[in-house]
Amino acid sequence: MLNNKLRKVLFFTNGSALYYYKSMMKINFVPKSGPGKWSIGLIVMVPILFYIGMSLVGFYKSVPAGKTIPHDIVARPGVSLAMIAGFVSGIAAFFCGIIGITKRKDYSVLAFISTIVGFFVLLWCLAQFVVPL
Repeated sequence: MLNNKLRKVLFFTNGSALYYYKSMMKINFVPKSGPGKWSIGLIVMVPILFYIGMSLVGFYKSVPAGKTIPHDIVARPGVSLAMIAGFVSGIAAFFCGIIGITKRKDYSVLAFISTIVGFFVLLWCLAQFVVPL
């Protein structure tokens, strides 16, 4: 069953049908909703936090890495906490993007990109727990 908006588009015979369809499905570049904006901000923080964590590795050159995450937090807190914050930021960006796209109908290009990147961060974290190296 067709909804009323699509039914109206199908009954137009001149060039106004295309205009009506474009106004019904508008895609922006920058998100308008709160979760969409949070998703962009969080995904921007991911490489910044990773850079901070990697730049602190030289500071802890004489300290060996821990075998588990809690041991590494105790041994090298600057590196491990920055990296964990980067991963949490990426995963939060994924969920904020999903909320913005599904509930708030925010179909912006940057929201989709940040959601996809956040999904890959989540997938990488899950793969680390399933197949630890």
